[in-house]
Amino acid sequence: MGRRLLIVDGSNLLFQMFFGMPSRIVNQQGKAIQGTLGFVGALRKIILMTAPACVAVLFDGEHENARAALDPAYKSNRADYGQVPEEENPFSQIGDVYKALDYMGIKHREAVHCEADDLIAGYALTYGQHTEVVISSFDSDFFQLLTDRVRETDHCNRKQDQKDNRIREKGQKWCIRY
Repeated sequence: MGRRLLIVDGSNLLFQMFFGMPSRIVNQQGKAIQGTLGFVGALRKIILMTAPACVAVLFDGEHENARAALDPAYKSNRADYGQVPEEENPFSQIGDVYKALDYMGIKHREAVHCEADDLIAGYALTYGQHTEVVISSFDSDFFQLLTDRVRETDHCNRKQDQKDNRIREKGQKWCIRY
């Protein structure tokens, strides 16, 4: 089928790792690094599981969302991380995550005029026409993009069907577990 492209929902993975680590981990200078450490470890696992030829990590930018103007309830339940103390803010570690990605030679981008989900969908629809695309995210909105060439992976092995090694969520949609 050609080369495999791995697209990682970076904001989603950072949130999982920041809030999913068992405790706050600090470096020698006393700076919290648990989100960065978890992010790099999980990304490494995802890369080993999927064996991609190319990797892109996409993040949500800190900008006004045009969708909120259309629907004030859109993501209104989410915290404004500009108002959250650093020790409770996953974005406080984003600079270190970017440095780690640069060190690893992994391309990354922050969405400027849209959400990372829009970029991920655009890349999946464009590149999925001629190559295999694997999306790494827990966002079930991506299930609508799944085809023979566009798949979603789950590095935490949620709801695994032991019979055929697939992960099921929301009825008919399937993710392939690598």
